[in-house]
Amino acid sequence: MKRILLTVEYDGTNYSGWQRQLNGLAVQQVLEEALSRATGESIVVTGASRTDAGVHALGQAVHFDTASSIPPEKYPFVLNTMLPRDVRVLTSREVPPDFHARFMTCGKQYTYRMINTRHGSAIRRNTHVHVPLVLDLAPMQRAAMTLLGTHDFAAFQASGGTAKTTVRTIHKAEITRQGDEVILTIEGDAFLYNMVRIIAGTLIEIGYLRRGEDAFVKAFTSLDRLDLGVTAPPHGLELTRVDYPEAAFTLPESVRWHED
Repeated sequence: MKRILLTVEYDGTNYSGWQRQLNGLAVQQVLEEALSRATGESIVVTGASRTDAGVHALGQAVHFDTASSIPPEKYPFVLNTMLPRDVRVLTSREVPPDFHARFMTCGKQYTYRMINTRHGSAIRRNTHVHVPLVLDLAPMQRAAMTLLGTHDFAAFQASGGTAKTTVRTIHKAEITRQGDEVILTIEGDAFLYNMVRIIAGTLIEIGYLRRGEDAFVKAFTSLDRLDLGVTAPPHGLELTRVDYPEAAFTLPESVRWHED
């Protein structure tokens, strides 16, 4: 048996989220069906992040086990002929048998995209949230800076979250404007359920000058969800990158010897 790691890109518009479920088509399901056809085995995959319905991914990480003779690096060529056009496998590699796409992550980057124009965009309607009033970026940028560091983000999760601890570390939180787009880029060691969307929704209210730029600081103290803004829509969110420590990719000596 080999354990294979895939990097997967998908447009989440037509899916009920990443995780397989009974009441809708999930990205996990279409990927497992393609892998099962390709290998002749019953394949179950594990993803690094359980993205919600409508959320996109540029760099979702996925692992699975197989006894197939398909060379590890060839899975993109095999799978992309079977997958729908809104799901693509970008890279593949063999990893150690104890590698875990979800539990071995050391960081993730998310991007939240807004179209800040009066009438929105037809072409970007599925990847950008329409924000019709002019956003004041300066208070948004100052507020984003207060997210940096290690804090208790208990107020930043939606009901239904199952995390054992709500303490997280944010390494980067930037708001930029590129033409008519306003983009939030955020990196951290891990994220709570709907955390990035709650941050984005709060920042939009700050940009409208409807909420103070000290909102995040207040929420760190109160731990009260009501001290933050609404949860922003899912279709503006993208899982951009998943990071792993280099040690996670070190194959055991016995495997390296056989590869030589």
